[in-house]
Amino acid sequence: MKNLLVSLFILMGVSGLVHAEGDAEAGKSKAAACGGCHGADGNSGVSAFPKLAGQNVRYLVKQMQDIQSGARSVPAMAGQLDGKTKQDMADIAAYFSSQFPTVGAANKDLVELGEKIYRAGSKESGVSACTACHSPTGKGNAMAGFPSLGGQHADYIAAQLRAFREGERTNDGDSKMMRSVAFRLTNKEIDAVASYISGLH
Repeated sequence: MKNLLVSLFILMGVSGLVHAEGDAEAGKSKAAACGGCHGADGNSGVSAFPKLAGQNVRYLVKQMQDIQSGARSVPAMAGQLDGKTKQDMADIAAYFSSQFPTVGAANKDLVELGEKIYRAGSKESGVSACTACHSPTGKGNAMAGFPSLGGQHADYIAAQLRAFREGERTNDGDSKMMRSVAFRLTNKEIDAVASYISGLH
């Protein structure tokens, strides 16, 4: 059943999002304003703002479209995508995707629990392994639009998992995949898996 669901989500990701071909060179100038929060090369220096460097294009485009349409509420992004065309977003995504992401460091006290959840999930709470969608190395699945997570700020990952758990973030589709997973995670588990992901590369 789990394999069937993963295959369905991959198929939905492959067929569900059509976007323009991006131009990384054009995207560099279009992304200049993004650097204030996300870093000029997509490696933000502030843990509340996600690193965009190395993220797959499909995921970046979807998030920008969702923020622009209001499907994903990000107050810090208010007005940032106003007037941006699909081509602009594709170019920005192509630029950040072409950049090399930096890697964080996991808290050694949380590694064991974080690795267990990321690699094996939790039978007790019914949480699937993160590797099913985000890959063992944290590179995600670009074709399906599942994000790369490895090296992302732990604070940002934890905040997003809590937002999914509380229903504050709902742009994970009708399947509610991330909301379902996050709902089953405790705060301790969220902090542990977020820390583990930060050091994953």
